[in-house]
Amino acid sequence: MAKLILSMDGLVLKEIALNKERMTIGRKASNDIQIDNLAISGQHAAVVTILNDSFLEDLNSTNGTLINGQPAKKHFLKDGDAIELGKYKLKYLAEPLPRAEAAEFEKAVVVRPTTLKPGPVPVDGSFGDNPAGDLPRSVVSPPAASSAVRSGGSLQVVNGVNAGRELDLTKTLTTVGKPGVQVAVIAKRPNGYSITHVEGATCPLINGRAIDRQAVQLADRDVIEIAGIKMQFFLKNG
Repeated sequence: MAKLILSMDGLVLKEIALNKERMTIGRKASNDIQIDNLAISGQHAAVVTILNDSFLEDLNSTNGTLINGQPAKKHFLKDGDAIELGKYKLKYLAEPLPRAEAAEFEKAVVVRPTTLKPGPVPVDGSFGDNPAGDLPRSVVSPPAASSAVRSGGSLQVVNGVNAGRELDLTKTLTTVGKPGVQVAVIAKRPNGYSITHVEGATCPLINGRAIDRQAVQLADRDVIEIAGIKMQFFLKNG
């Protein structure tokens, strides 16, 4: 399990296990990680953890958040990253992957449009007219666990030059979107698929409505809009 090491002036104060999908950091007692200091905002930042990946988000704090000495609003955490909030530091220590799983992780590939399967474009007047766009960059992470959902999932692009293309969600974690613009993670779990916003000033839309910062369960035929691209989610019978 990944963890954070809280310290100040080189003195270790606490070790915090990232045992929740979303953990908030701030001055208020209601936070998962409370730092009672006036330089820290009431709700200063949050760490979202999905499987072996963690993302830090600054919650519009007054004094900001530094990652390795640089201001950050959204950041994909890497082992050893130093998060600075005022005089306090949080060192991120990633959970080491088992050797076999680590080998698979190193083989993670970027799914290009040429690897997608062509398919029929859904006919649905609610999609409307949309400008052409590029297919979101999809990073496929470690292989699905043996307890994966009985039905497989897939995404079908609705608009743009790649309309009708299909991507099977066969891996445990799929990242979709455009880095630096808007990014979300789709996680395959025993009880189905969920989507979590991880980067961008605005959240993705599900059936025309913006999701919040929490993971949202996907239902068959949900329409996801991210970085200007619309994709429809399908569940396939296993």
